[in-house]
Formats: sequence, C-alpha cells, structure tokens
Amino acid sequence: MMITNLLEIFNPCQGSLLLGNTPIANLLELLSFPFMQRAIVGGVLMGILGGFLGTFVVLRQLSFFSHAVGHSALVGVVLGVLLQVNPNWTLLPFTLLFGLSSLYLIERTKLPSDSVFSIAVSGALAIGVILTSFIPGYRGNLMAVLFGDILAIGQTDIILIVGLLGVSCLFLFSTWRQQILLTLNPELAQVQGIAVDIHRYLFVVLLSLTVAISIKAVGILLINAFLVIPAATAKLITHHFTTFIAISILLGATSSLVGMLGSGLFNFASGPSIVVVQFSVFLAVLAGSQILTLKVFRRQ
Repeated sequence: MMITNLLEIFNPCQGSLLLGNTPIANLLELLSFPFMQRAIVGGVLMGILGGFLGTFVVLRQLSFFSHAVGHSALVGVVLGVLLQVNPNWTLLPFTLLFGLSSLYLIERTKLPSDSVFSIAVSGALAIGVILTSFIPGYRGNLMAVLFGDILAIGQTDIILIVGLLGVSCLFLFSTWRQQILLTLNPELAQVQGIAVDIHRYLFVVLLSLTVAISIKAVGILLINAFLVIPAATAKLITHHFTTFIAISILLGATSSLVGMLGSGLFNFASGPSIVVVQFSVFLAVLAGSQILTLKVFRRQ
C-alpha cells in the first residue's frame, strides 16, 4: 500500500499541513504513527534475520530453494483467505510443509534438485493462482502478496519475527562448529559423525519459516533477493566466515531501514524500495571490487 493512501486514511483533509509540508516534514510526521513504527521495527528485524540465514543460503547454494518456497507461499496465503482466518496461520505451516516435502523428494528420488524445485513451485504457483479466482475481489490485493505490504505488520508479526530470530540464533550458535563444517565441507562433516540430514532438515525448517514471515515485507516475487543480495554483497567484501555473517546482517538491517525511510520520503512501495537499496549496494560493491582488482592487475 502506498504511503499517501495511508496518510489520507489517517488525515482525510486534503491540503492539510501533513500533506502540504516538505517531504522531510511529512516523513517525520509519518514516523509518529504506530503503523510506521511497527513497520520499521519489523523491517529491521527481518533484515537481520534474512542477512543471518542468507549467508548459509548463499554458501550452501540454496538460493533456488528459498525462491521456490517463496513462490509456493501464494497457496498458503489464499488458503487463509478462503478459510477466513489470519493468512499467517496457513502460510507458516504450508511453507514449512512445502520445504520439508521438497527436501524429502530430492533425497528420495534421483531427480536433480533444480528439477524437483521447478516442478513443485510451478504446481504450487498454478494452484495458488487458480484458487484466487474463488475469492471475489481478491485480485486487487494480489499486489500486496506479490510485492509485500510491510506497513500492514502487526504486533503478532513482530512477536513471530523475534521468536524465529531467537530460535535461529540459539540453534545455529549452539551448533556453530557443526554449521561451519556442514557449510564448507559436508562430506567431512558426515565422516566425523555429524548428523548431516538432521541439521539439513532443521535448517530447512528455519529457512521456510523465515521466507513465510518475510513475505509480508517484500512479497513472494522479491523474497529471494531479500535473502540473497545482502549475503552475496558481503561475500564480495570478505572471505572470513564470521565477518561475512556480520556484514550480511548489517547490510540486511540497514537496507531495510533505508528502504523504509525512502519509501516514506518519496511515496514508493516499501518492499521494492528495500530490494532496490540492496541491489544498489551490491552494484556499488561489485564495481568497487572490480576497480580494485584492475588496479592490482595493472601494478603487477
């Protein structure tokens, strides 16, 4: 939902002081509203969570998995609307079931992982689109599902994000050595007796739930970029594992904050604004790294 539309809801008098001031004044006024405060808090927390798990997604080459889970989430959202319940309560279990089922099929069949994900996500997305035809007037709300509506974040969403962030940190930090070994050399991890399959399934649970929760921020079409871009950018900056994670988290949080403020300042959609900030930082870092590489090459 655009910022101006929300401002008109809270301040219906056209030509009022709120809408008549400078963009900076309007942004400061906007920040006083509870819905904007919740959106910023939720966006930053999602950025931290996405930046954290995104590092493992990039290093373990699971970006197509997060892409598939994100697109399949349309079914979970539509089921919630059809059943007239909060879509969160159908979205979370559906994405979890989809992620675990996809991983199970990859392990139990001889099909390549990209083939399994392509088949699964195509089927789920097609079913989701068909189901929307049974909901009168829902097509107008489809844009919020596709590209996110972070301004609609409520107290329950923030509690879910904080809870998932806490569980993710507890699991990954308590098994830190195993996670590093699983990420860098899964074959060696298996030789050393680490329960590779259990760790893989547990991480898929965390990743699926993260995708489901973050969809409200950036939508099903941009969720993969939201998870992957900060980590990919951090990978261009450093090869040290701990520093890599720290930079990815920092980029995820700051890009969410800057994107939210930019959307309020210029009246852009919030989800795409966040991803545009991430994409711009990635291009800047990529250009900088290429320039440095060229300078080193010329010196040699």
